[in-house]
Amino acid sequence: MKTPPKAAALAASVLLLTACSGRVQDTSATSGGQVKLSWWMVTQNADTASAALKSIVSDFEKQNPDITVDLQFRAVDAHKDALRTTAGSSSGPDIYYNWAGPGLGGELVKSGVSLDLGRYYQQYKWTDRFNASTLSAYTQYGGHHGLPWTQRTEVVYYHKDQFGKAGISAPPATYAEWAAAAQKLKDAGLTPISMGGKDNWHVMRLLDTFIETNCGAELADKLNTRSASWTGQPCVATSFEQLKQWSDNYFNKGFAGLPQTEAGALFNSGKSAMQIEGDWFTQQNLDAGDDQDNVGVFPLPTGTGRLYGFSEGMYISKSSAHPDQAAKFLDYFTSAAVEGKYLGVFSSVPVNKDTTSANTPQPLNAQIAELAGKAKGFFLNNDQNFPTDVTTEYWRIQNGVTSGSIAPKEAGALLQKFIDTHKD
Repeated sequence: MKTPPKAAALAASVLLLTACSGRVQDTSATSGGQVKLSWWMVTQNADTASAALKSIVSDFEKQNPDITVDLQFRAVDAHKDALRTTAGSSSGPDIYYNWAGPGLGGELVKSGVSLDLGRYYQQYKWTDRFNASTLSAYTQYGGHHGLPWTQRTEVVYYHKDQFGKAGISAPPATYAEWAAAAQKLKDAGLTPISMGGKDNWHVMRLLDTFIETNCGAELADKLNTRSASWTGQPCVATSFEQLKQWSDNYFNKGFAGLPQTEAGALFNSGKSAMQIEGDWFTQQNLDAGDDQDNVGVFPLPTGTGRLYGFSEGMYISKSSAHPDQAAKFLDYFTSAAVEGKYLGVFSSVPVNKDTTSANTPQPLNAQIAELAGKAKGFFLNNDQNFPTDVTTEYWRIQNGVTSGSIAPKEAGALLQKFIDTHKD
């Protein structure tokens, strides 16, 4: 079979990669006819989540003694790089985690890396397992690529005592109230919001929010899908101006060189008032020992009624030698029984329509699930909207604005110039 051109380009410098444990990944059958599956996953910041994934693997292996699952963790950026480096080669995984947006999961689908799972959707009746809105992210390219794992919801986590000290009586419901709250926190001698600028996507969350706020849902969607020009848009200029204002006045000192995990640690230890995170952060915050009675959440106050979020899925590589066994594992992994057992550890909102849970939901996750139920939809992180090269430029420009090397009013035109000269 001819390798798709983009996959060939991605695999030009194919390397045999090792897992974090240093082992070379191996998808061959083990002795005695036992099948060994490799599963590439991003590192879980919450120890509870890592332990849960390992427990799921162990339980599956007990029920299926002819299959072993080699779970391999990598940091976010290393995971992305590993997938791109092995694209189109036999050294990739059997199963891999990816974000479902066009710029991440979609990139590998279009490159021919992902296996169309249509026959497994029929075999296991997966179409009936998930609601149509969840499945749309996995059918948007034609066929069925990937299987839903989570529907993430990103919100603002905040410390109630710090809001009280700054004289903020209620969570902000508009951008104006949010900006005023940030200034009050600063005036009270507190760090309004913690950011890890070393991971570009962390600061990006705030910029994406400002674009949704200032441009409105309809225009924001057109900008983010590159069907409208970023040049000459007043709302874009305003968004970059606000990003500059917040980075100068409300971020933690030294944010540009700080990893996101360390920014999270600042919040968890009470050294910042707010943090933009997804519902996965609830477990991290709990594991860190933060007082749950002192932590609240509120939706990013964009005024559009949409929540910020994305879907995460599990994909089977087209190069896998064991797709049947990989599909069997994913059927188990996304079952109502497994999701119900660990609901709240990975995500606050179930994606399996039949999932019920005996677990008492963590109060913060219950609040997030309630917000999701009332939302008018979601707007997607731009590193999932954009192809990789445009994402990299978007980050370069945002960092230029926060550092002062790029004027906010020039940012939109710079991004559009790049888009125009780097067509797909």
